[in-house]
Amino acid sequence: MSATTAPVNGRVAHWFAELPAPRPALPGDRDADVCVVGAGMTGLWTAYYLKKADPSLRVTVLEAEFAGFGASGRNGGWASGLIPGARDRLARTCGRDAVLDWQQAMNEAVDEIIAVAAREGIDADIVKGGTLRVARTPAQATRLRHKIEQDHEWGVPESVLLTPEESARHIAIDGVTAGAYTPHCARLQPAALVRGLAETVERLGVTLYEKSPVTAIEPGRALTAHGTVSAPVVLRATEGFTASLKGLRRAWLPMNSSMIVTEPLSEEIWKEIGWEGRETLGDTAHGHMYAQRTPDDRIAIGGRGVPYRFGSRTDDSGRVSDRTIGELTQTLQRMLPQTTGVRVDHAWCGVLAVPRDWSATVGLDRATGVGWAGGYVGHGVTSTNLAARTLTDLVLKRDTRLTRLPWTGHRPGTWEPEPFRWLGVRGLYVAYRLADRHEAGGRTRTSPIATVADLIARRP
Repeated sequence: MSATTAPVNGRVAHWFAELPAPRPALPGDRDADVCVVGAGMTGLWTAYYLKKADPSLRVTVLEAEFAGFGASGRNGGWASGLIPGARDRLARTCGRDAVLDWQQAMNEAVDEIIAVAAREGIDADIVKGGTLRVARTPAQATRLRHKIEQDHEWGVPESVLLTPEESARHIAIDGVTAGAYTPHCARLQPAALVRGLAETVERLGVTLYEKSPVTAIEPGRALTAHGTVSAPVVLRATEGFTASLKGLRRAWLPMNSSMIVTEPLSEEIWKEIGWEGRETLGDTAHGHMYAQRTPDDRIAIGGRGVPYRFGSRTDDSGRVSDRTIGELTQTLQRMLPQTTGVRVDHAWCGVLAVPRDWSATVGLDRATGVGWAGGYVGHGVTSTNLAARTLTDLVLKRDTRLTRLPWTGHRPGTWEPEPFRWLGVRGLYVAYRLADRHEAGGRTRTSPIATVADLIARRP
């Protein structure tokens, strides 16, 4: 194996072996019962559940590029039970029982994704192996123990603390001081899931137009350069690209996350590493990483890279800097020295949506017919499914357990104007990097640099 060949950089993501030929664009003005803007997981799951609930509904989905072009086709492939929000903060406004129910619904959504994929014949290489989180400094171990205590408090007693030896039985990570395991996560191939969903909804009778970017969402209609779709209900499912829509520049911040994927590893290396359960892997550093063992025996690992571009800009190709590729490679090799010398085959990045209070939201304004879901703060693979089922109940005017969850109707506020938004986000991530270096010296408690940064960011 050799690390000398330059990786493919950009071209959306490794998960697309070949970029799909786009479906036809909107051919002019059209009418629908429900118009969904965005053909990522939120939009496609919503179209799926609407048609399953009422096959007579005329559902149209508009997509700027192709299904899965955004975060849905670029993410780390974690279908996780992690809540996309601040449990303590939401409990103060909505009550403890509502948050407990939300956590339970998230855990159940992991199994719902698996069940639908099996029922609809979507082969997304799903393996429910759980998540292993590791700490590699004393301060990280302290945070990890606190995280397990919080999980138990919020209805996840299955989360367990592991010794370094117990962690190594999952994955042989170097320098582990503590580990934690939860069964509520499945590894999957995200592009395969989103492509399968797109084909499934079309089979159910949903109309999907690609290369049809929506420029504005108004009561009763979605506007594109190709025409207007008029519908009494218009649902916004644009996640990290929401800032491009008229009037929504400061609604959700498009946060960048970068990934690399190695060449397939040899059987000898896998024997040293383990990872036989296909667990997803994360750490407890402030500049955290996430990883999976891919279906074709590579390692895909991600982290922040350049966290934010001025003016909430996003790029199309997904190119990342050489520095970010180098940093992710170093992170991988520090955690798994067995990968030293292994070639990196592909690098890419994408954007996820972050609300000002770091808590996702789903809702429908009955006065205007405009609905929304998103702001998943990096926990979108499972959250999209739960959000879609919630939107379906709201559209069909059903009062259900899902419509009473604490993120329903939540209004997170807006981000600061530029240049304060750019300065703030860049400053925060410089602070988190400094905090990780500070803790590497052997501190047993979280660095005060990170504590102050969390308070400014309003992170949970």
